[in-house]
Amino acid sequence: MGDDVPAREAGERLLEDFLADPRNAALDLSTAVTRCATALGLNQVVVYLADVQQRHLISLTDVSPTLPVDASLGGWSYRTLSLRVEESPTGGMTVWLPLIDGAERLGVLAAQTTSLDAERLRHCRALAALIAMMITSRRAYLDTFVQRTRTEPMQLPAELLRAVMPPRTIGNLHAISTAVLEPAYEIGGDAFDHALTETTLHATILDAMGHNMASGLTTAVTLAACRNGRRTGADLPELVETVDRTLAEWFPEQFCTGVLTQLDLMSGALRWCNCGHPQPLLIRNERLERGALERPADPPMGLTTAFLDAPRHVYEIDLEPGDRVLLYTDGITEARTQAGAEFGLDRFADSIIRATAAGEPAPETLRHLIHAILDAQSNRLRDDATILLLEWRPPQAHLP
Repeated sequence: MGDDVPAREAGERLLEDFLADPRNAALDLSTAVTRCATALGLNQVVVYLADVQQRHLISLTDVSPTLPVDASLGGWSYRTLSLRVEESPTGGMTVWLPLIDGAERLGVLAAQTTSLDAERLRHCRALAALIAMMITSRRAYLDTFVQRTRTEPMQLPAELLRAVMPPRTIGNLHAISTAVLEPAYEIGGDAFDHALTETTLHATILDAMGHNMASGLTTAVTLAACRNGRRTGADLPELVETVDRTLAEWFPEQFCTGVLTQLDLMSGALRWCNCGHPQPLLIRNERLERGALERPADPPMGLTTAFLDAPRHVYEIDLEPGDRVLLYTDGITEARTQAGAEFGLDRFADSIIRATAAGEPAPETLRHLIHAILDAQSNRLRDDATILLLEWRPPQAHLP
């Protein structure tokens, strides 16, 4: 042990020197990872990124084969956000760790080492956190990351919307918001948005008229108008009015349905506007609270001149700790099962409830659900299908 302590301290100093050297900021990720791994005494480190549909974990380089998310140890680490250790066929062991940016799952890290103790495990965790930050800081401008996480060409409307949408998952100690959107490579008018301030979680789901480039442009402009209103302090009615004016000016022949929500992180007060969209759902104590969020919907955004002569309606309800609110587009409920029946609200809600009862993380719940819908239709949906789930879990609440 006496010899190990100086060695570990030397490794930590090498890592600190690496991070402090400004020249290393320009290194490609693979080189940076290799140097960090060497400084920490690890034999080899492989970075895997999840593909767009979260079915595969794809190595950042060509040194390792692609792993299935649903049938590999790396996939288990990704699905459960947990550590996994296995004996390596070449000797030593492999440590699998999820790569997480805040609440967003990026992929997994596989670190090979000849031995594992608490100190080396701490180094592996630190390296995983560092790599996640490096990926996040670079993927906006490095097409290599984007190319490796796609398994087929992306259509132009989908490319447009993917460029302006936020991460799939955001969250803090008080709440989480997570979403999925399919078909991943051909979407036209569906989109979601979510953002956090110190006091509020903002979550939005949108569905523009049509399934073409005009639909994508309408949704992109609607997203921009929502963000502009939100960032200038507009309340929900004014925010929606901003969208109405924008669409009337730039896309007078287009309209967009949507639900725009604001969740007070401390009190759990949920406020929302429904603009011609399917009604949100509330799941409480592992049960669908039928009609809890059912309110009269206003006309879609962009149609106010012809159909609305009064301010937008804002509704409010107090959530309880652990409540889950589901926003969705009609592509979900109108999807078909393998037997040909409509998927429907009951089957949709039941899938979420069963996953909640099993203790499944919210992002994994949506991944499973959207894959079940896709697989039932041979990966060919009749319409875009989007789900956004927000959950209120205040720190003081003692939840199972």
